[in-house]
Amino acid sequence: MMRIDVLTLFPRMFEGPMGESIIGKAREKELLEINVSNFREFSDNKHQTVDDYPYGGGAGMLLKVQPIYDNLKAIETATPQTKKRIILLDPAGKKFDQKMAESFSQEEHLVFICGHYEGYDERIRSLVTDEVSLGDYVLTGGELGAMVMIDATVRLLPEVLGNETSAQTDSHSTGLLEHPQYTRPAEFQGMTVPSVLMNGNHKLIEEWRLKESLRRTYYRRPDMLVDYPLTAEMKKMLQEIAEEASAEDESK
Repeated sequence: MMRIDVLTLFPRMFEGPMGESIIGKAREKELLEINVSNFREFSDNKHQTVDDYPYGGGAGMLLKVQPIYDNLKAIETATPQTKKRIILLDPAGKKFDQKMAESFSQEEHLVFICGHYEGYDERIRSLVTDEVSLGDYVLTGGELGAMVMIDATVRLLPEVLGNETSAQTDSHSTGLLEHPQYTRPAEFQGMTVPSVLMNGNHKLIEEWRLKESLRRTYYRRPDMLVDYPLTAEMKKMLQEIAEEASAEDESK
């Protein structure tokens, strides 16, 4: 079982998302345990303040190191047997991606620290193993980012998804965007399913899927192809895709 702890000032934000869909099912199957704590409760002053003005002046408030430290200490006391990966949600951190989700999914115990206000006391960074950003934009706090990372991670745990190959063939897991997919009916308002998918020839189906995956990546995320280890077959397919794109442009 994986254990996840979340340190936040707004624990109620996690009540819905962490109990529904894939995450909810993983918890029901006892494949996952999630604990959310309000680090305000670990403040050492009677007003339970967790922030203060920065030394040297400046705008905004900083999260204090003491409540975070004591919250992490309580988690360690409760679970001394687990090896913990402690993740600080921070705009300056490494950008979260599928490879990081895969790495997180291999851990037994993850701890997410959700920041707020203008930033952190720098000493908080000495308490963590990872500093991670969801992307190149700023959110009000780290809660939404933590939820996204937890969702991306949990779905990769063994037995969480109904089809074990689903996570392996997702976009970004293979290094390419996923190919188009279709289900019944075969025709809807003039839009039809490609005939190759219905002819039962699995070799042709796999070739079509590979080419369409390359095509989608070529058009939407060409940057993903720069360092991708292309086989001779893939290179040939990409050449055909480029020629088809050129012919389409000329016909316009």
